[in-house]
Amino acid sequence: MEFEVSYQLDDEQQFWDELDDIVSAQCATHGLLDDALRSYLSFTTKYKGEYLQNDYDIARCCFKLLESGLFSSHKDYVRRQIVFSVLEEDSPDTLHLIVALLVFDGRENEATFELMNEEGIFPRLVELIYQGTDDDAGLHRMLLELLYEMSRIQRLRIQDLLLIEDDFFQYLFGIIEGLSDDVNDPYHYPTIRVLLILNEQYMVAAHDPGPDQSPMMNLTNKVIKALSTHGSAFKTFGENIILLLNRESETSLQLLILKLLYLLFTTPSTYEYFYTNDLRVLVDVMIRNLLDLPLSASALRHTYLRVLYPLLAHTQLKNPPHYKKDELLRLLNMMTATGGGMEVHFGAVDETTKRLVGRCIRVPWLQEETQRATSEECAVARKLLGVEMPGGMTSNLSVVEVTTQKERPGVLTGNRRREEQENGNPRAEPRTNEDVSVSGGESLSASTVPALQERSPFEVEGEA
Repeated sequence: MEFEVSYQLDDEQQFWDELDDIVSAQCATHGLLDDALRSYLSFTTKYKGEYLQNDYDIARCCFKLLESGLFSSHKDYVRRQIVFSVLEEDSPDTLHLIVALLVFDGRENEATFELMNEEGIFPRLVELIYQGTDDDAGLHRMLLELLYEMSRIQRLRIQDLLLIEDDFFQYLFGIIEGLSDDVNDPYHYPTIRVLLILNEQYMVAAHDPGPDQSPMMNLTNKVIKALSTHGSAFKTFGENIILLLNRESETSLQLLILKLLYLLFTTPSTYEYFYTNDLRVLVDVMIRNLLDLPLSASALRHTYLRVLYPLLAHTQLKNPPHYKKDELLRLLNMMTATGGGMEVHFGAVDETTKRLVGRCIRVPWLQEETQRATSEECAVARKLLGVEMPGGMTSNLSVVEVTTQKERPGVLTGNRRREEQENGNPRAEPRTNEDVSVSGGESLSASTVPALQERSPFEVEGEA
């Protein structure tokens, strides 16, 4: 039976006052709690079009409940009822409020996302996203956010991953392709993040089978499969993840992008997924980021190097003319050079870095007579980044720790130049997202412009 609420409101303030009254109800039994929750959803749904017209209003409405005594006194019960509502509710307006509640509550309490996983909510989210909601874009974006948030803090059940059809991934890639002319469209970021996190889930399931997974089970990574079979139709996604890697400061999201790039560059059918000019932009981004990472980010640096090798060895970059060859060789030599004061930039060289750099240097088209970096090259690094750091720092990270590294959501990657600037070094120029521009500026399509003719990061002022 539907729970009906009859109200006559004169203005917006009265709406918020009435909502305060609903969430202030004293409920001693589960039946009274259910009535209060139905009142909350019925009331907010009825006036959603009038008083909840943007993301801020939706968030404010959600926190009215989440910060109320009604919720704080009965968290477990109310949370479970909201989770079950996702399975039962079909009204887009009501679903929008329910999904938003789970997103905001889960970000503060990961137990909410864990409960969703236990109760089998993931397939329902996939279903709702795939159905599409042209009449409520806000709900669709919130569904994408919820799927991403619940997937990034835990391992999904193998049976849930098996249920996802190929068409779902082609649908997501198609959303990005359809919005390719608008870099600021709010669909871009949530959709890309869902694809990245599902790729990671497939990788985890393939390389570290869980207790619910048979050793003989062959789980296909359907993100890579979609790009292997339809990559030519989904080029915008590739352009966007390069743009995102260039701009992103959250370590966990950088790792998600790098994991996908690694698979693309080590899977023969996707070696040439990217346009050549996009690959050149990616080289610029990776050179800049490798130079810019702080000494403490050795694990992230190792991941960049693991991606750099197949990027240089397997893609179109192996064909002449070889892009940024001198800069790459100089960077790699700098990363493993000792003596001459080289430690001031990359610190004492750990064995994992030596091994990964050695692999990159052995890429055939980089195989030329190279020289160890000199103190002059070290001076270039200091001039570029304003580095004055003590030597003697060593990494205690084992190879196992590096290969299994995972960062908590929200942790930001340090920036060498920013740190130096904050420490009062006048030579440290702040990094901006324009240091390496994707597609020559604000446009997304890197493939539409000629090769970048930007200043080399190693170039000494006054030299050509």
